[in-house]
Amino acid sequence: MSKGEETKTKILQQAAELFNQQGYAGSSMSDIMRVTGLQKGGIYNHFQSKDELALQAFDFAIACVSRHYRSVLRSKRHAVERLQAIISVFSGFVDNPPVPGGCPLLNTAVESDDAYPALRDRTQQVMNSWLNLIRRIIETGIEKGEIRPEVNADEIATIITATLEGAIMMSKLYGNSIHMQRAVNHLNQYIESHL
Repeated sequence: MSKGEETKTKILQQAAELFNQQGYAGSSMSDIMRVTGLQKGGIYNHFQSKDELALQAFDFAIACVSRHYRSVLRSKRHAVERLQAIISVFSGFVDNPPVPGGCPLLNTAVESDDAYPALRDRTQQVMNSWLNLIRRIIETGIEKGEIRPEVNADEIATIITATLEGAIMMSKLYGNSIHMQRAVNHLNQYIESHL
């Protein structure tokens, strides 16, 4: 990796952490300069604007999250095990998030809904990808006879995602992981008894 690529990666990592903790609107160029140790010109040497940096930093944060899932899913073959593995990995994000500040998908979705259309669109793309992953696991499980054929994959993908993201939000809000523990227990019981 060249020195320029190393610098860009460092900027992305530090901006991803900053945006995930303070939000896009709450992070000024001065904040970005402070965390990276670079002057404005050093940052703009790699990114044309704060908006471009935000999009790439979001992608960087999501890639950190995705690495956790991919590593766990590689060893799981049965659909129910794959769903439970996703839930287990996600539950660890309360106390040990892959990017400081919690779930970048949740944080960015909340902040970008009306004010930042490009960031909202990127967040929707990532959410669609996440929902599709869960849906594909369920559909493959149905095809293999591991999940009951009447199960609605879209519905379950929504339920799992909404429950986990809501549990992250509540756990962070109250500073108590009991909310995630309850959500995980419920989802695992639901999967074992209804799928």
